[in-house]
Amino acid sequence: MSDLQNTDQPQRPGVVVTGASGRMGRMLIRLILDSDHLRLVGALDRAGHDWIGQDIGTAMGGAAAGVTVSDDAVTAIAQAQAVIDFTSPDATVAFAELTAQARAVHVIGTTGLEQRHLDALAAAARHAPIIRAGNMSLGVNLLVGLTRKVAAALGTDWDIEVVESHHRHKVDAPSGTALMLGEAAAQGRGAPLDDLRVPARDGITGARAPGSIGFSAIRGGDVVGEHDVIFAADGERIVLRHLATDRAIFARGAIRAAVWGQDKGPGQYDMMDVLGLQG
Repeated sequence: MSDLQNTDQPQRPGVVVTGASGRMGRMLIRLILDSDHLRLVGALDRAGHDWIGQDIGTAMGGAAAGVTVSDDAVTAIAQAQAVIDFTSPDATVAFAELTAQARAVHVIGTTGLEQRHLDALAAAARHAPIIRAGNMSLGVNLLVGLTRKVAAALGTDWDIEVVESHHRHKVDAPSGTALMLGEAAAQGRGAPLDDLRVPARDGITGARAPGSIGFSAIRGGDVVGEHDVIFAADGERIVLRHLATDRAIFARGAIRAAVWGQDKGPGQYDMMDVLGLQG
C-alpha cells in the first residue's frame, strides 16, 4: 500500500468514517485521503479494537495521516460535515442520532435494516440529510431504473426472480441490492414489495403466484457482488445483470454522495437522487 497522507485543507468538508478497520472502512479512508473534495477528520471503530488510539495511516500500514482511530463517536461526529457509515443496523441508528445533532450529511451503506431502524432513520432525517442506498454504484442504480421500466412494460404473465451472489462473509440475505431491485420491480407493477415478495424456496412450495417476485441468495468465496433480475415468460426470458469485481465502486459512490449532500436540506435521499436518475 502506498503512503497515506491527510493534507489539511479546511475548505473541504470534513468526513468521519465509521467501522474504520473493516473492508469498506479501509477502502473509504484510502480514497478520502486521496480526495480533492473531502478531508478525513475522524475514524471510528468499536471499543476495545486494537486500532483505537493509533494513527489511521500507520494502523493501515502506511504513513501517519494525522487522524487517530477513536471509539468516541460523539466527539468525532460533532466536528464533521459528513459521516460515511457501512456498519450494522443498530450502530447506524446510533450514529444517525449524533449526525442529526451535528446537522451533518449521513451517507448510509448499511444493509439488513428492519422497520424499527428505518423509523429511527426517518426521525433523524427531519434534522439533517440522510443518503441511504443498498448499493451505491452507478451501474447498479442504472439497473434499478431499468428493472422498474421493464417490470412496468411487462404483464404479470412474466415471472420475476432476483438472484444475488456474495462472498462467504456476508451476514444478511437477500442483499440490500437485491431488495432495491425487488422494490423497483414491485414499483413497476404498482404494488408494495411486501405483497409480492417470495423468499427463498424450500420443500413443497406449490406453483408460484402470478405477479410474485422471487429471491435467491448464493454465498461463497470472495464474490464482491453479482445480481440478476430475470423476467421469464413462456418461450422467452429477459435477464438484466450487474457484476461487481471491485468494492471500490461502492466507496466511490459513497464519497460522491457525501459531496452531493453538502447543500441539501434535511430529508431522506438515495443514490438515484445523487446521480440524477429519478423519474
